[in-house]
Amino acid sequence: MCLLNEWLSDEVMLSIASENNLSETAFVNINSNPIFIRWFTPTLEVDLCGHATLATARILFDEYLPKNTSEIIFNSRSGELKAFRRNGLIYLDFPRDEPKRIENNSLIVEGVGIQPKELFKGKDDFLAIFESEQVIRAMNPDFKKISGLKSRGLIVSAQGRHEDFVSRCFYPQTGVDEDSVTGSAHTLMVPYWQKILGKDVLTARQCSLRGGYLKCQLHQDRVLIGGSTVRFMEGKITLEDY
Repeated sequence: MCLLNEWLSDEVMLSIASENNLSETAFVNINSNPIFIRWFTPTLEVDLCGHATLATARILFDEYLPKNTSEIIFNSRSGELKAFRRNGLIYLDFPRDEPKRIENNSLIVEGVGIQPKELFKGKDDFLAIFESEQVIRAMNPDFKKISGLKSRGLIVSAQGRHEDFVSRCFYPQTGVDEDSVTGSAHTLMVPYWQKILGKDVLTARQCSLRGGYLKCQLHQDRVLIGGSTVRFMEGKITLEDY
Protein backbone atom coordinates (compact mmCIF):
# COMPACT_ATOMS: atom_id res chain seq x y z
CA MET A 1 0.00 0.00 0.00
CA CYS A 2 1.11 3.58 -0.68
CA LEU A 3 0.46 6.42 1.75
CA LEU A 4 -0.02 9.81 0.10
CA ASN A 5 -0.33 13.37 1.39
CA GLU A 6 -2.16 14.27 -1.81
CA TRP A 7 -3.41 12.31 -4.80
CA LEU A 8 -1.11 11.42 -7.65
CA SER A 9 -2.53 11.22 -11.16
CA ASP A 10 -4.38 8.04 -12.08
CA GLU A 11 -1.67 7.35 -14.66
CA VAL A 12 1.11 7.48 -12.06
CA MET A 13 -0.80 5.32 -9.56
CA LEU A 14 -1.49 2.74 -12.25
CA SER A 15 2.19 2.80 -13.21
CA ILE A 16 3.20 2.18 -9.58
CA ALA A 17 0.71 -0.70 -9.29
CA SER A 18 2.09 -2.18 -12.52
CA GLU A 19 5.64 -1.89 -11.18
CA ASN A 20 4.62 -3.53 -7.89
CA ASN A 21 3.00 -6.34 -9.91
CA LEU A 22 0.75 -7.37 -7.03
CA SER A 23 -2.90 -8.33 -7.30
CA GLU A 24 -3.83 -4.87 -6.00
CA THR A 25 -1.96 -1.90 -4.60
CA ALA A 26 -3.89 0.37 -2.23
CA PHE A 27 -3.38 4.15 -2.34
CA VAL A 28 -4.50 6.18 0.68
CA ASN A 29 -4.80 9.94 1.04
CA ILE A 30 -4.15 10.38 4.75
CA ASN A 31 -5.12 14.07 4.62
CA SER A 32 -8.70 13.33 3.55
CA ASN A 33 -11.43 12.91 6.17
CA PRO A 34 -12.66 10.21 6.16
CA ILE A 35 -9.49 8.64 4.80
CA PHE A 36 -10.03 7.91 1.11
CA ILE A 37 -8.71 4.61 -0.27
CA ARG A 38 -8.33 3.45 -3.89
CA TRP A 39 -7.06 0.19 -5.38
CA PHE A 40 -5.25 -0.55 -8.63
CA THR A 41 -4.35 -3.88 -10.20
CA PRO A 42 -1.41 -3.90 -12.65
CA THR A 43 -3.85 -2.93 -15.42
CA LEU A 44 -6.83 -1.02 -13.97
CA GLU A 45 -8.58 0.52 -10.96
CA VAL A 46 -11.09 -1.65 -9.07
CA ASP A 47 -14.00 -0.68 -6.82
CA LEU A 48 -13.24 -2.89 -3.81
CA CYS A 49 -10.31 -4.89 -2.45
CA GLY A 50 -9.93 -6.72 0.84
CA HIS A 51 -6.34 -7.75 1.45
CA ALA A 52 -4.83 -4.38 0.43
CA THR A 53 -7.30 -2.68 2.78
CA LEU A 54 -6.26 -5.07 5.54
CA ALA A 55 -2.61 -4.14 4.98
CA THR A 56 -3.49 -0.46 4.93
CA ALA A 57 -5.36 -0.73 8.23
CA ARG A 58 -2.38 -2.46 9.87
CA ILE A 59 0.02 0.34 8.88
CA LEU A 60 -2.40 3.08 9.91
CA PHE A 61 -3.01 1.42 13.29
CA ASP A 62 0.76 0.95 13.82
CA GLU A 63 2.16 4.23 12.56
CA TYR A 64 -0.34 6.99 11.85
CA LEU A 65 -3.21 6.89 14.33
CA PRO A 66 -3.38 7.36 18.12
CA LYS A 67 -2.46 4.14 19.95
CA ASN A 68 -5.93 3.76 21.46
CA THR A 69 -7.62 3.86 18.03
CA SER A 70 -9.76 0.76 17.54
CA GLU A 71 -11.60 1.60 14.30
CA ILE A 72 -10.80 3.25 10.97
CA ILE A 73 -13.44 4.66 8.64
CA PHE A 74 -12.54 4.74 4.95
CA ASN A 75 -14.30 6.43 2.08
CA SER A 76 -14.11 4.63 -1.27
CA ARG A 77 -15.75 4.07 -4.63
CA SER A 78 -17.81 1.39 -2.83
CA GLY A 79 -18.97 3.81 -0.14
CA GLU A 80 -18.05 3.79 3.54
CA LEU A 81 -15.84 0.94 4.73
CA LYS A 82 -14.53 0.20 8.22
CA ALA A 83 -11.62 -1.69 9.73
CA PHE A 84 -11.39 -2.63 13.40
CA ARG A 85 -9.28 -4.80 15.71
CA ARG A 86 -10.65 -7.79 17.61
CA ASN A 87 -8.89 -10.73 19.29
CA GLY A 88 -5.61 -10.28 17.43
CA LEU A 89 -7.23 -9.95 13.99
CA ILE A 90 -8.11 -6.96 11.86
CA TYR A 91 -11.67 -7.10 10.56
CA LEU A 92 -13.00 -5.36 7.48
CA ASP A 93 -16.61 -4.18 7.47
CA PHE A 94 -17.74 -4.38 3.83
CA PRO A 95 -21.14 -4.12 2.11
CA ARG A 96 -22.93 -7.41 1.54
CA ASP A 97 -23.30 -8.70 -2.02
CA GLU A 98 -26.31 -10.86 -2.83
CA PRO A 99 -25.82 -13.98 -5.01
CA LYS A 100 -28.48 -14.27 -7.71
CA ARG A 101 -28.97 -17.71 -9.25
CA ILE A 102 -28.37 -17.87 -13.00
CA GLU A 103 -28.58 -20.48 -15.73
CA ASN A 104 -25.65 -22.46 -17.09
CA ASN A 105 -22.78 -20.45 -18.60
CA SER A 106 -20.74 -22.34 -21.20
CA LEU A 107 -17.67 -20.11 -20.76
CA ILE A 108 -17.48 -21.04 -17.08
CA VAL A 109 -17.76 -24.75 -17.84
CA GLU A 110 -15.10 -24.47 -20.54
CA GLY A 111 -12.94 -22.25 -18.31
CA VAL A 112 -12.76 -24.66 -15.36
CA GLY A 113 -13.38 -27.95 -17.20
CA ILE A 114 -16.22 -29.15 -14.99
CA GLN A 115 -19.93 -28.41 -14.61
CA PRO A 116 -20.75 -26.40 -11.46
CA LYS A 117 -23.37 -27.72 -9.07
CA GLU A 118 -24.86 -24.21 -8.82
CA LEU A 119 -24.09 -20.90 -10.49
CA PHE A 120 -24.69 -17.35 -9.23
CA LYS A 121 -23.89 -13.77 -10.18
CA GLY A 122 -23.09 -10.95 -7.79
CA LYS A 123 -22.41 -7.28 -8.39
CA ASP A 124 -18.92 -7.93 -9.77
CA ASP A 125 -18.23 -11.67 -9.95
CA PHE A 126 -19.66 -15.01 -10.98
CA LEU A 127 -19.80 -17.60 -8.17
CA ALA A 128 -19.65 -21.27 -9.14
CA ILE A 129 -20.34 -23.91 -6.47
CA PHE A 130 -18.75 -27.38 -6.69
CA GLU A 131 -19.07 -30.70 -4.88
CA SER A 132 -15.89 -30.76 -2.82
CA GLU A 133 -12.72 -29.02 -1.69
CA GLN A 134 -10.73 -31.57 -3.68
CA VAL A 135 -12.37 -30.36 -6.91
CA ILE A 136 -11.47 -26.75 -6.07
CA ARG A 137 -7.84 -27.56 -5.30
CA ALA A 138 -7.37 -29.73 -8.41
CA MET A 139 -8.90 -27.19 -10.80
CA ASN A 140 -6.67 -26.16 -13.71
CA PRO A 141 -8.46 -23.15 -15.21
CA ASP A 142 -8.24 -21.86 -18.77
CA PHE A 143 -7.70 -18.17 -18.06
CA LYS A 144 -8.21 -17.16 -21.69
CA LYS A 145 -11.72 -18.61 -21.55
CA ILE A 146 -12.46 -17.02 -18.18
CA SER A 147 -11.27 -13.62 -19.44
CA GLY A 148 -14.23 -13.66 -21.83
CA LEU A 149 -16.75 -13.50 -18.97
CA LYS A 150 -18.59 -10.20 -18.64
CA SER A 151 -17.60 -9.68 -15.02
CA ARG A 152 -14.66 -8.76 -12.82
CA GLY A 153 -13.92 -12.49 -12.61
CA LEU A 154 -14.93 -15.94 -11.39
CA ILE A 155 -15.07 -17.33 -7.85
CA VAL A 156 -15.16 -21.11 -7.40
CA SER A 157 -16.18 -22.46 -3.99
CA ALA A 158 -17.14 -25.63 -2.11
CA GLN A 159 -17.74 -26.76 1.45
CA GLY A 160 -14.43 -27.29 3.22
CA ARG A 161 -12.97 -30.29 5.02
CA HIS A 162 -11.62 -28.26 7.95
CA GLU A 163 -13.08 -24.80 7.29
CA ASP A 164 -16.72 -24.04 6.56
CA PHE A 165 -15.94 -23.26 2.93
CA VAL A 166 -13.01 -22.92 0.54
CA SER A 167 -12.52 -20.94 -2.64
CA ARG A 168 -10.25 -19.82 -5.45
CA CYS A 169 -10.63 -16.55 -7.35
CA PHE A 170 -9.74 -16.02 -11.02
CA TYR A 171 -9.45 -12.46 -12.40
CA PRO A 172 -7.65 -12.49 -15.77
CA GLN A 173 -9.86 -9.56 -16.85
CA THR A 174 -7.97 -7.37 -14.36
CA GLY A 175 -4.48 -8.66 -15.16
CA VAL A 176 -4.50 -11.12 -12.24
CA ASP A 177 -5.00 -14.75 -13.32
CA GLU A 178 -5.48 -16.00 -9.74
CA ASP A 179 -5.68 -13.78 -6.69
CA SER A 180 -3.97 -15.02 -3.53
CA VAL A 181 -6.60 -13.91 -1.01
CA THR A 182 -9.69 -11.93 -2.00
CA GLY A 183 -11.56 -10.25 0.83
CA SER A 184 -14.09 -8.63 -1.50
CA ALA A 185 -15.09 -12.04 -2.94
CA HIS A 186 -16.25 -13.07 0.53
CA THR A 187 -18.94 -10.40 0.46
CA LEU A 188 -20.62 -12.67 -2.10
CA MET A 189 -19.66 -16.08 -0.66
CA VAL A 190 -20.57 -15.43 2.98
CA PRO A 191 -24.29 -14.75 2.28
CA TYR A 192 -24.45 -17.92 0.17
CA TRP A 193 -22.76 -20.19 2.72
CA GLN A 194 -24.68 -18.65 5.62
CA LYS A 195 -27.90 -19.83 3.99
CA ILE A 196 -26.49 -23.27 3.22
CA LEU A 197 -24.85 -23.94 6.59
CA GLY A 198 -27.17 -21.91 8.83
CA LYS A 199 -24.25 -20.15 10.54
CA ASP A 200 -23.62 -16.42 10.88
CA VAL A 201 -19.94 -16.89 11.80
CA LEU A 202 -17.95 -18.84 9.23
CA THR A 203 -14.35 -19.90 8.65
CA ALA A 204 -12.92 -19.79 5.15
CA ARG A 205 -9.77 -20.77 3.29
CA GLN A 206 -8.68 -19.49 -0.07
CA CYS A 207 -6.79 -22.32 -1.76
CA SER A 208 -4.40 -20.32 -3.92
CA LEU A 209 -0.70 -21.19 -4.01
CA ARG A 210 0.01 -18.70 -1.21
CA GLY A 211 -3.34 -19.33 0.47
CA GLY A 212 -5.14 -17.54 3.25
CA TYR A 213 -7.44 -18.13 6.23
CA LEU A 214 -10.34 -15.80 7.01
CA LYS A 215 -12.91 -15.56 9.76
CA CYS A 216 -16.17 -14.09 8.49
CA GLN A 217 -19.48 -12.96 9.92
CA LEU A 218 -22.72 -11.93 8.25
CA HIS A 219 -24.26 -8.97 10.06
CA GLN A 220 -27.43 -7.72 8.35
CA ASP A 221 -26.35 -5.90 5.18
CA ARG A 222 -22.63 -6.06 6.05
CA VAL A 223 -19.99 -8.77 5.92
CA LEU A 224 -17.18 -8.75 8.50
CA ILE A 225 -13.96 -10.31 7.20
CA GLY A 226 -11.13 -10.96 9.67
CA GLY A 227 -7.52 -11.81 8.89
CA SER A 228 -4.05 -11.74 10.41
CA THR A 229 -1.27 -9.49 9.12
CA VAL A 230 2.52 -9.62 9.07
CA ARG A 231 4.74 -6.67 8.23
CA PHE A 232 7.65 -7.70 6.05
CA MET A 233 8.84 -4.73 3.97
CA GLU A 234 8.76 -0.96 3.81
CA GLY A 235 10.30 1.42 1.32
CA LYS A 236 10.17 4.70 -0.53
CA ILE A 237 9.14 5.26 -4.14
CA THR A 238 11.05 7.85 -6.14
CA LEU A 239 9.13 9.61 -8.90
CA GLU A 240 11.41 11.38 -11.35
CA ASP A 241 10.19 14.58 -13.01
CA TYR A 242 6.75 14.34 -11.43
